[in-house]
Amino acid sequence: MKTKKHDLRKIARDLKRPWSPVEVASVDDYVLRIAIFDGDYQWHTHKDHDELFFVHEGSIVIDTDEGSVELNAGQITVIPKGLRHRPSAHKQAVVIMLESKELVSAGD
Repeated sequence: MKTKKHDLRKIARDLKRPWSPVEVASVDDYVLRIAIFDGDYQWHTHKDHDELFFVHEGSIVIDTDEGSVELNAGQITVIPKGLRHRPSAHKQAVVIMLESKELVSAGD
């Protein structure tokens, strides 16, 4: 495989639709995805996989059954497998996610 450079700022500028993750790169069994968050996503659970959220631009809130996590640009959190959650953004935000390749974005 040839080494490739990825420009996250350019990829983020080219995103058009909220809640439509774009795969940027793969690392072993994981994938780096980037998406626009805008408004509320649905409540869901990933039974078998953790999910890492890194806020690239803006801010988001991830509501969980254990409480809410507020994240601003430059901050990350990991939602452990089995924890029901719902990401939301009051204003458009760009979020990078590190997830298992097997993870379905909408959850179970």
